[in-house]
Amino acid sequence: MDIKALQVFVALADNLHFGETAKRCHMSASTVSRVIQRLEEEVGESLFVRDNRAVSLTKAGAHYRVFAMGTLEQWQQMQRDMHSSASSLQGELNLFCSVTASYSLLSDLLPGFREQYPGVEITLRTGDAADALHMLSSGQADLAIAARPDILPAKMAFKPITTTPLRFIAPTLPCAVSRLLGQGDWQWQDVPFIIPEQGIVRDRLDKWFRDKGLKPLIYAQVAGHEAIVAMVALGFGAGVVPGIVLENSPMAEKIRVMAANPEMEAFPVGLCALNKKLDNPVLQAFWQINDSLQVSPGNP
Repeated sequence: MDIKALQVFVALADNLHFGETAKRCHMSASTVSRVIQRLEEEVGESLFVRDNRAVSLTKAGAHYRVFAMGTLEQWQQMQRDMHSSASSLQGELNLFCSVTASYSLLSDLLPGFREQYPGVEITLRTGDAADALHMLSSGQADLAIAARPDILPAKMAFKPITTTPLRFIAPTLPCAVSRLLGQGDWQWQDVPFIIPEQGIVRDRLDKWFRDKGLKPLIYAQVAGHEAIVAMVALGFGAGVVPGIVLENSPMAEKIRVMAANPEMEAFPVGLCALNKKLDNPVLQAFWQINDSLQVSPGNP
């Protein structure tokens, strides 16, 4: 079995895009296509449905994805077993986190890890923090930096790094939103809000409004807290974001923090992984690397 071919297949099954898979696997899109064609010939079934606009897994492709991921995991385990000492620890580690976490938290974790374990190959994918648990459950990531959900799934392990408050934010730019908030008798339900599509911040904001007996005026729903900060800074509405995001945003000077009563409860941010993967020596090494890391809460 060609391990590289399985890696290409899993990459395409993850992102369903030949161009993105080619970049991820450092090859041309035509080479990716040939690799998939050879696999389909070996299997005797079509693994993907292709048309001019979309790529999707067939039923056979979904079954083959389970096989491919299991085979790659066994291959990585064999490699780890053959290089069991810390000084020669080798293998792969797929990380997922938001853009903010990549430079505010991961930048403190990676240097020490790379120094101790130079033989480990790291793949980093960034995206909406609300997708972290899905990325772990689907096998697209081994480890994520994410907020701890209020109810942590039994299959997940969480190790805190820091705690961040939630901040109600508004633009400083002269605009309709600023003029509304400048009035002494403004009401929360009259303020247009930019809110997350999903995730812990969305859940808490929904509860905050419910507890007040109010229905929010939603201007837009977006993926990613960084996008919320940008839209608020441009005057499209108010929003709620983790303090650590605002603290590290290049647009922080165009934002003001609004007083809210009651304030939303702060939440921990840290490493998250499936319990069943914690015996992976590479993941375990990264899991332990933050023991000495001290990060202050994100207070803008």
